[in-house]
Amino acid sequence: MKILIVGGGGREHALAWKLKQSARVTDLLCAPGNPGIATVAQCEPVAADDIEGQVALAKRERPHLVIVGPEVPLVAGLADRLREIDIPVFGPSARAAALEGSKGFSKDFMARHNIPTAAYGRFTDASKARAFLDTLAPPYVLKADGLAAGKGVVIAGTRAEAEAEIDAMLAGRFGAASASLVIEEFMPGEEASFFALCDGETAVALAGAQDHKRVGEGDTGPNTGGMGAYSPAPILDMAMQAQVMERIVLPTVQGMAAEGRPYRGVLFVGLMIANGEARVVEYNCRFGDPECQVIMTRLKDDPLAQFLACATGGLAGCRRMERFADPAVTVVMAAKGYPDAPVKGGVIGGIAAAEQVPDVTVFHAGTALKDGQLVANGGRVLNVTATGHTLQEAVSAAYAAVDRIDWPDGFCRRDIGWRALQRG
Repeated sequence: MKILIVGGGGREHALAWKLKQSARVTDLLCAPGNPGIATVAQCEPVAADDIEGQVALAKRERPHLVIVGPEVPLVAGLADRLREIDIPVFGPSARAAALEGSKGFSKDFMARHNIPTAAYGRFTDASKARAFLDTLAPPYVLKADGLAAGKGVVIAGTRAEAEAEIDAMLAGRFGAASASLVIEEFMPGEEASFFALCDGETAVALAGAQDHKRVGEGDTGPNTGGMGAYSPAPILDMAMQAQVMERIVLPTVQGMAAEGRPYRGVLFVGLMIANGEARVVEYNCRFGDPECQVIMTRLKDDPLAQFLACATGGLAGCRRMERFADPAVTVVMAAKGYPDAPVKGGVIGGIAAAEQVPDVTVFHAGTALKDGQLVANGGRVLNVTATGHTLQEAVSAAYAAVDRIDWPDGFCRRDIGWRALQRG
């Protein structure tokens, strides 16, 4: 089978790496890809958000399945365009991708379908937004309504900070994404990520993971696209996963179908868990990045059959995929200055040496080739991923590999996995 993966980051490298192992995959393409992906797939120079270019590529190559990695082309309707030309797609339509594309839509949807989440309000007027703060206690959670590359959420510790952030967002801090904003009550607890596969009518649980959103150790500093992840997450035990499927995932899939927005692809539910109860922080319409890297590393089964079932129907007849018992961790190496002003162009060495550490794979996220040298070309640049018999073994292997990478302009958090490790 010929498979086309849309995207060029660490998530897409992990998907390509996993699908390359499938006996059913004869041709693997990725657009645009990156230097790491180029070692396992044929890369095509078409940007992920170039909808016309991606459609033209699919018309030429006629893949048996297209897997859309990032959220931007999904929200822009790439899956719809491909389905119009009878190409199966693992990924939701634009109407279904609104679960991620609009925080306001997703909050209203959860309210309509009694899906547990935080109390909230939606605003385009700063004075009304400030008045809504009277109904909440600090800290305050402010979210840009639209896509903001994982950086559109601000937790304000004081009323003054919240009011300043309201003004900044509505004035265009995140461009058009924050022309409208959502203000929520703060939900205490432990955050986790849960993934389910959906074919528009039913859903099958895939895996749980835990991300580290803030840039600094000890979960300090601004939110980022993710500085590391591990799986499994102890807080997402089988009982909690069953609760999430029953109270959140299945009502979401059924509600989307009832509203004429059948959801096909992977549904990523960001959760806050406290006192044995899970509530939704946000939905995402694609695999998390860097969660995808640890999920693909732990999958024992070939995921191709289930990806196809999501695209074409019949997922109800698929069993839950088997996973290796060993945990996995990924450490994100980011460019200095990330998330605000990452330093690009720095030469990166030592990747081969890092992958000589047993059970380590380095997924490329923001890399490029320049004059034959590997250079940084983004904010989050490398994902150093390791497995081990215990999480501590996996963490130790990942950091041993990090220390072999020669990149003066890079940095990483040194506490990935700390919550699970504290549990012992």
